[in-house]
Amino acid sequence: MNTIKIDRLDEIRNAAKDFIALMDDRTVFAFRGAMGAGKTTFIKAICEELGVEDVINSPTFAIINEYRSEQTGELIYHFDFYRINKLSEAEEIGTSDYFYSGALCFIEWPEKIEELLPGDVVEVTIREEADGTRTVEIN
Repeated sequence: MNTIKIDRLDEIRNAAKDFIALMDDRTVFAFRGAMGAGKTTFIKAICEELGVEDVINSPTFAIINEYRSEQTGELIYHFDFYRINKLSEAEEIGTSDYFYSGALCFIEWPEKIEELLPGDVVEVTIREEADGTRTVEIN
């Protein structure tokens, strides 16, 4: 397990660089954490460090946002399954096709679609500590 500490919001880009250094060739990342823990904010910082210049926001209503790195041309998919009520809703948008496409996939609220996650998914847990700092654990 690797751990990244984020003491202040202005340090999030450095934390994102540290996260990217740990990604290796893995592509599917399941971000877990309580509402307000900072999942979307951290994914946004990662995408920016990867060269995405588009506006990056939570796909809460769209379920999926697609970005492209301006540096590498790499596709990045950002999922938010918070509003999914049934597994079939996620299946209908072709989540498996995305997860096995080789493109980067950042998933918020993966617990809603647990059965669809690939076996090699990287588990990322973000916790807000009592002092307001964030701890990111990568398994």
